[in-house]
Amino acid sequence: MRARFAGWTLRRRVVALLTVVGVLLGVSVAVEIAVATKNREHINTVLNRAGPLRAWSQELLGVLVDQETAIRGYALTGNDRDLEPYVQGSAREQQLYRDMRALIGVYPSLRGQLDRVEAEAAEWRRTVAEPVIRTTEQEGTEAGRALVTDQTRQRFTVIRTSVAELQQGILAEREKSADDIYRTSSILVVLLVMAALVVVAAGAVLLISLDRMVVRPLTGLAEQVREVAEGDYQHRIVGAGPPELQQLAGDVDAMRQKIAKELAEVREARESIEWVNSQLQKQAEELVRSNRDLEQFAYVASHDLQEPLRKVASFCQLLQRRYAGQLDERADQYIAFAVDGAQRMQRLINDLLAFSRIGRLTTGFTEVDLNRLMGDVAGQTESARQYADAELTWDELPTIRGEEPLLTNLVANLVSNSVKFRRPDVPPRVHVSARLVGDEWEISCQDNGIGIEPEFADKIFVIFQRLHSKDAYPGTGIGLAIVKKIVEYHGGRVWVDTGTAEGTAIRFTLPALPEDVEAAREAERRAAEADAAEAGEPADGSEPADGSEPAGDDATGARPPRQADPRTERADGAPDSDSTGGVKETVG
Repeated sequence: MRARFAGWTLRRRVVALLTVVGVLLGVSVAVEIAVATKNREHINTVLNRAGPLRAWSQELLGVLVDQETAIRGYALTGNDRDLEPYVQGSAREQQLYRDMRALIGVYPSLRGQLDRVEAEAAEWRRTVAEPVIRTTEQEGTEAGRALVTDQTRQRFTVIRTSVAELQQGILAEREKSADDIYRTSSILVVLLVMAALVVVAAGAVLLISLDRMVVRPLTGLAEQVREVAEGDYQHRIVGAGPPELQQLAGDVDAMRQKIAKELAEVREARESIEWVNSQLQKQAEELVRSNRDLEQFAYVASHDLQEPLRKVASFCQLLQRRYAGQLDERADQYIAFAVDGAQRMQRLINDLLAFSRIGRLTTGFTEVDLNRLMGDVAGQTESARQYADAELTWDELPTIRGEEPLLTNLVANLVSNSVKFRRPDVPPRVHVSARLVGDEWEISCQDNGIGIEPEFADKIFVIFQRLHSKDAYPGTGIGLAIVKKIVEYHGGRVWVDTGTAEGTAIRFTLPALPEDVEAAREAERRAAEADAAEAGEPADGSEPADGSEPAGDDATGARPPRQADPRTERADGAPDSDSTGGVKETVG
């Protein structure tokens, strides 16, 4: 038997197992359907036959009692109104007989009891009710009462007994159907348990079969492959298990032989490649070492200069405080020069230290909401803007990926420069906006200050380069160099727009999020379709016949700035006066 199944493929074995399980489950499902159908019939009998029959039998007894009571009442009063329950009860009684016969057909014994009740009720009406009515109408109430005797009451008691027996029979049939429901439900549960056991057993057999036919042969094949991978390319790979796995082992062994054949050629080529790589690696290491030495020099130079410079500044300030007014005016001036020089040197060193740290100490890129960032910038520059009576506004700004502290420093430097390089007697106005150009956000910082001559547009981004004397505009001349380094660290570029009519416009780019680029392209496509539809032209990008350009957004993908309500709330639900689009931040 084992040899007979040894030639079976894995597919054939799995199909055979699934076929057996399917047959067993199919038989189980067929039996369950039959039992469920029988169970539903029993439930239908209880709900739609025995239940209504029991209710109607109780109503039948009540109708008969109403008729008997009406006859006795009429015999006492002779009033025709007392006969209305009798007349109505008789009609309802006949309707109940018809309704009950429609459902009682499957119960022969109950049908006989119902016929007996009907016959006894008809006999009672013929021998008791109708004579009493007729006598009372013809001879008066006293003659009618004389006909209502114990014998007539005994006859009605017989009817009551027959109705009670009918009700007892209906109850017995209902209990029998309930027992049938319980029995079929139990059988159905047993069948479901058996089906579950079949599934569990099939799963166990399948798991064991897969372990013996697939997992173990594959594990053995993997061990042989690992031996080859570790360098034993002469190890022959032998397969076991189903024919598919044996064929796979043969294919892998053929691949091993091909690899072993080509390995010699690869080794020869590797020697030449390794020599070239060693030369390139030496050059790369030399370049990295040179850059590291330059960065270390800038850091160490600025850091090590702090201590002696701090000592010079401290003693100069001590001389200024202790001997101020005791020496001549020129000595006080010399001391003031020394203090100012030491302080300016400290600022230069601190700025140089900050410049050297950009890109070296990183917190990782995250998604940064520039609207919230502008709120932080507004807080950082508040004192300077308050002193200069400056106004800071910005449009709706995007969310980008970057380092939030560096981006905050970038925008704060631009805003501070716009406030510092202002025109006399003109309140500074600084506006920050953004537009999408291709797959980059172009962000602009526009002011109404003194402006920059075109020939100096590139010079201002060089470290320690100043266009004005320190007396006119204080500072170290490194702020825009820091701006340029931060922008380039984020993969963008920065420049001065020399075409502005007033003030200075510094623009820089930052990579946009993919979803923003996709949304902009979709908007351009829809706008093009809308324009083509209005012009009666196909939206295939073809040009109009007159050569005119289609109206709509420009090709840069710029979004028009919008002014938002200053009461707009932030994403966390709190009102924000600094970080929403179109917000006007004024300090005066």
